[in-house]
Amino acid sequence: MSGGHFDYKQYNLDYIADEIEQLIRNNRVEDQYGYSRNFSEETLKEFERAIQMIKVAAVYAQRIDWLVSGDDSEKAFHERLEEDLAKLRIADQQSKMAKRLECREKPNLDEVEFGAPHLKEE
Repeated sequence: MSGGHFDYKQYNLDYIADEIEQLIRNNRVEDQYGYSRNFSEETLKEFERAIQMIKVAAVYAQRIDWLVSGDDSEKAFHERLEEDLAKLRIADQQSKMAKRLECREKPNLDEVEFGAPHLKEE
């Protein structure tokens, strides 16, 4: 078993991020009593920013946990941190694209990277 320095509490951060995503999805859904939150778009955008920050915090907590628990070297810590943050950025881009498609918005192609970055013209 890897890690453990933080008693695996870093996984609580993922849970919180998932819960906030649920709040966004169900913002206008009425509960059994006919109540819905109906937060403004401005508030929901802040929720989305919070999700990203919490997910980044979870990555850092995980990587630090493995480092201080002796599971990773410092070199591996930096490499894995970079990899995990890159995966998070890719997932965020895919999520944004999916939301645009759900809303039938035209995607902003300036935000999407195409092809191999090393082949781009400067």
